[in-house]
Amino acid sequence: MTELGPVAWPPAPIRTDRLVLREPEARDRAVFIEMLASPEVHTYLGGPRPRDELEREVPGVPERWPGSFVVDLDGAMIGQILLRRAPGHHRPAAVGKADLGYLFLPRAWGCGYAAEACTAALDWFDGVLPGEPVVLATQTANVGSMRLAAKLGFTELERFHAWDAEQWLGLRPPATPSG
Repeated sequence: MTELGPVAWPPAPIRTDRLVLREPEARDRAVFIEMLASPEVHTYLGGPRPRDELEREVPGVPERWPGSFVVDLDGAMIGQILLRRAPGHHRPAAVGKADLGYLFLPRAWGCGYAAEACTAALDWFDGVLPGEPVVLATQTANVGSMRLAAKLGFTELERFHAWDAEQWLGLRPPATPSG
């Protein structure tokens, strides 16, 4: 993980119709651990991590770096949006580009929260780093993530085999300034 570059952090909370995207806080630690230990959340991400290991390793204020947003619904964390540059990305087409990732608690699935939160995060990204493309990688078997990628405007760059499964890499072209 590397920073996004010259981005003022943290931004003011980003509000949507139902959600708030904000910087992680100490009160979010238990939800981070719940997501990282969840077999459902990590079905397509290599499997869950042991809860006791997470309890030891997750800091008091988890994932506090530019591009890491907590997705908050009615005052409680339901997910996380990540926008980061991964210079060691496993695919040459993605090197140097910002990478979008997201995790949501299973109880938040199927409500449109991921699309709403990702759209808000991408809009923020376009405002602070105009002209920058974004990539997204997911397993092709992850139907929900594939559907979300299409809804967000990602188009296929390539498919490849990694981690014992077919992977999909998509690109969202840079936003063009209106006017």
